[in-house]
Amino acid sequence: MTRPQLKPPIGPEDHAQGPADAPVTLVEYGDYECPHCGLAFPVIQRVQEHFGDRLRFVFRNFPLSEVHTFAAHAAESAESAGAQGGEEAFWAMHDAIYTHQQDGPRSLSDEALARYAADAGVDGRAVLEDLRAQRFAERVQRDFMSGVRSGVNGTPTFFVNGVRYDGNWTDADAFAADLEAAARAG
Repeated sequence: MTRPQLKPPIGPEDHAQGPADAPVTLVEYGDYECPHCGLAFPVIQRVQEHFGDRLRFVFRNFPLSEVHTFAAHAAESAESAGAQGGEEAFWAMHDAIYTHQQDGPRSLSDEALARYAADAGVDGRAVLEDLRAQRFAERVQRDFMSGVRSGVNGTPTFFVNGVRYDGNWTDADAFAADLEAAARAG
């Protein structure tokens, strides 16, 4: 049986860390409120440290809004930060949201998101305005729909070099070993 493929392929709208010609591209469909995604966050960081420039990491939004009340606004706030401050601001916001995810029931409120945005070097008030106007809702929805087309039905879901990864992502060493195998396979 053929494993699901990433649809669409990575493009200029995607948020990526690492060189485009890296031997391994890891795509995560994530939800900022999902506890499993929160557990994956430090694992991904360890894998990135292990691979360095041999890994390109891409994040796509997949907020499960029916069960995670704050997920869509968290995704939109990261997009707002990125629009204001570029990729560096997007990734700073992404990291801040996951770092604070478990701080308590208000850790993903709009006010908290505005604080994280300010800490990421962008205008927190502008992020709040973008949330109220739903400026990035369509962008988040495009990511979500690409996940649906790619066969994503939960978070986190990973793709390695365009193919869904169904292995163990909870153990950084095991995950890195599988990614090393993908790098060798080319």
